[in-house]
Amino acid sequence: MSVAYDIAPETVADAMRRLGEAARAAARTLAVAPSAAKNAALAGAAAAIRRDRAAILEANARDMTVARQKDVAASFLDRLLLDDKRVEAMAAGLEAIAALPDPVGTVLAEWERPNGLKIARVRVPLGVVGIIYESRPNVTADAGGLCLKAGNAAILRGGSESFQSSMAIAACLERGLRDAGLPRAAIQLVPTTDRAAVGAMLTMTDHIDVIVPRGGRSLIERVQAESRIPVFAHLDGICHTYIHAAADPAMARRIAVNAKMRRTGICGATETLLIDAAVAPDVLPPILNDLAEAGCELRGDPPTMAMDPRVVPATAADWDTEYLAPILSIRQVTGLDEAIEHIDRHGSHHTDCIVTGDAAAARAFCDRVDSGIVLHNASTQFADGGEFGMGAEIGIATGKLHARGPVGAEQLTSYKYVVRGSGQVRP
Repeated sequence: MSVAYDIAPETVADAMRRLGEAARAAARTLAVAPSAAKNAALAGAAAAIRRDRAAILEANARDMTVARQKDVAASFLDRLLLDDKRVEAMAAGLEAIAALPDPVGTVLAEWERPNGLKIARVRVPLGVVGIIYESRPNVTADAGGLCLKAGNAAILRGGSESFQSSMAIAACLERGLRDAGLPRAAIQLVPTTDRAAVGAMLTMTDHIDVIVPRGGRSLIERVQAESRIPVFAHLDGICHTYIHAAADPAMARRIAVNAKMRRTGICGATETLLIDAAVAPDVLPPILNDLAEAGCELRGDPPTMAMDPRVVPATAADWDTEYLAPILSIRQVTGLDEAIEHIDRHGSHHTDCIVTGDAAAARAFCDRVDSGIVLHNASTQFADGGEFGMGAEIGIATGKLHARGPVGAEQLTSYKYVVRGSGQVRP
């Protein structure tokens, strides 16, 4: 839907029902749509985004003006902002999704029974996916594109703060669908900022098969508490980087600074740095200096405070906080077991990293840390579906059912069993 408008509160439920009915009909078409048609729609949407770059940036400027008037946090503004580079990244992301193998119809396993029945487990779309997100307008392109690739219809409910940006991007997706001969209702943006639309989505069990919330804790908690539909979600990105005693100091320095400061407002940013106390006197001071000079506020335990006067005391709450800002908590530990124990107690099962040259320690960390993503000798900022070769992602799922980690096109499918016989009846 390319025209921005609001619907009267008394009609929100009816309007959402109509969106759901249209999405369900579109999903039936998409489930059997050829790969070439889906890829053409994605390529067409990418071309439209590039062609309409100026209009998208103008819409985003209006959203940014309103957000600044509300005096929101700098991290919020960073997530909301679009520029030439980010607009191009959206277009390139859609092209990357188009280049991926089509997951629909993939035979995951097949076997033959002694009675001659031939059984196959085959990937199929989920159906209709509802995505509820806040300040990131690029989610409109990423989520819509991934759902389309996986043969799903998408109902997108962006935040009020990114409404103008999302509408401009959705118009490009619609153009790609139209030119490829696919239903325009395959990707629909909820055309209202009324919060009642979210409540309606969470009860649309006849029309939506899964809900994917992407935003802050209050949104995720509300969706998980109220949804009558299965949810892919994570609450927080309390990510850790652990510098083991066998870490290369130069590597640890590069990774620690990048993991925190490359983009502080994303869910894969490191929020707590752990380091083995045995090597901290030599390894930690240069890292603290780099972080402080980059504008990071440092909150540490007493041994860390003693190393640099710019380190302020960390409170108990710091270990459980997702800052999404240039703030880092630092703790010295006595070894691998204590580091894993800290992550298990305070982490959010999102993304955690060990920096070490000890293969056994790395293996133990990767085996024992119960997170959607674990890394060895790489920045937590790589917690991104695009970096995983998925083209893009709808989000990072920290649960354990169906999908975990980056949710890309493949994760937006289920499977069914196809059984072929030759007249068999069961005795």
